Amino acid sequence: MTDSSFRIQAVTIAALIIFAAAMVFVGLKTRKSAKTLDAFLLGNRGVGAWMSAFAYGTTYFSAVIFIGYAGKQGWDIGLGGVWIGIGNAILGCLIAWLVLARRSRLMTHSLNAKTMPEFFEGRYDSSNIKFFSAVVIFIFLVPYSAAVYKGLGSLFNTIFPSVSVNVCMLIVACLTSFFLVLGGYLASVYTDFIQGLIMLFGVGAMVLIVVSNPAVGGAGSVVSRLKAIDPGLVSAYGGKYFTFLCTNILLTSFGTWGLPQMVSKFYAVKDEAAIKKATIISTFFSAFIGIGAYFVGSLSRLYLAELPAAGYDAVIPQMLLKALGNNLFSNLVLAVVLILLLSASMSTLSAIVLTSASAISVDLAPHIVKGWRKNWQMKGMRALCLLFVTLSYIFATMQIAIIVSIMSFSWGIVSGSFIGPYLWGLYWKKTTRIGAWAGMLGGFLTVVIATIITAATAGFAAASANAPVFGVSAMAVSLAVTPLVSLFTRPPAESIIRKVWKGIETDI
Repeated sequence: MTDSSFRIQAVTIAALIIFAAAMVFVGLKTRKSAKTLDAFLLGNRGVGAWMSAFAYGTTYFSAVIFIGYAGKQGWDIGLGGVWIGIGNAILGCLIAWLVLARRSRLMTHSLNAKTMPEFFEGRYDSSNIKFFSAVVIFIFLVPYSAAVYKGLGSLFNTIFPSVSVNVCMLIVACLTSFFLVLGGYLASVYTDFIQGLIMLFGVGAMVLIVVSNPAVGGAGSVVSRLKAIDPGLVSAYGGKYFTFLCTNILLTSFGTWGLPQMVSKFYAVKDEAAIKKATIISTFFSAFIGIGAYFVGSLSRLYLAELPAAGYDAVIPQMLLKALGNNLFSNLVLAVVLILLLSASMSTLSAIVLTSASAISVDLAPHIVKGWRKNWQMKGMRALCLLFVTLSYIFATMQIAIIVSIMSFSWGIVSGSFIGPYLWGLYWKKTTRIGAWAGMLGGFLTVVIATIITAATAGFAAASANAPVFGVSAMAVSLAVTPLVSLFTRPPAESIIRKVWKGIETDI
């Protein structure tokens, strides 16, 4: 082992110890605040602007963004990939907060809904819709939770080549289980805030050092050096990847509008003043993280002569080792980047696990287990959180093929099923129960049928490659079918409308 490698590993281990201690402290500090189900799931609906904003942003950006997406889009598209980060900030964050936050908070208060399935049940007066949406969440979000570990492996193995990546994933699983089981949502938002600060510092320092490295030669040399490799890398609109770029922007931006682990952040915001502040904070956070990640990825061609043998996931790790392996300060930044990936993974994992656990304990169990009592929900929530984190770790280590396949389509299926009934349910009083069913099933079946046909005719690899197209199509179908069917079906009862719209002044 060289002196440089030893120094990098020593700095990284020290950073890991400090980070782990902070997460343990948060879990112990918040355990007394999570005594009721409302407190465990939503922090008693009293979460302030900064905490809400960072919780939304850190859940949005997982390790997959920094390693998988940034590495692949940066290598193939170049600077055009930055548009994904811009789209995420504007469409997936700013517009999402402006359109969804206030009404989500008010309606879930009126309906006393703590989860998206409970919202659907109250809004459409249907326990069957609640049951179906909970099943979709359970089937497609639980295995998806294993995907948050993706991206950790390459950088961890780069720094610690002799240590199994399972060790890194085990750290994530143990720390997430500890603070989540003890403190629930409140512990999650506190850790999200700490992790968000780490992400901001890590991305900022990473951009500065990567750009100032002789391989890049400063910000003024980026365009000319990339253009010398391939003019397509400096295309403002992605060049030949324009359609692919647009599809990914739509999926990763509007997709958040129908994901329960994202919109649930709006349920817990303290008041409308906090919503206004959180909208601004979250947008700047998302812009900084998203644009920074994709910009760094676009510089990968200046560090690496060819695509690594390990594929796109190895692009960013190998690039960072070259850029940040020179001195003690850059070694510290490299350690922070690893903690950044741990943070991004843990924040996303905790949000998905809370959503999945509530789908079972709050939404499914009362329908399946006869005599299920409300006082069992808290014990069930904690046990299920621990179980789901454990399962996600096992799935990630086993690399089960079917689980990996489900991950590829989960974003499109979940958001495609829910976005129409959720958005129209917030804004249009005449959205009907049958219209909501049509939107859910239409979005769900769009992905399922398209996947089956493509896999049967062109192979499953082709179906996986088209997963973003299927997801965007599913969202479009859900948004179009829900109001169309509602126009020709019986409107909701007036008593339901009064209950749902209680406290909402604007009538659209």
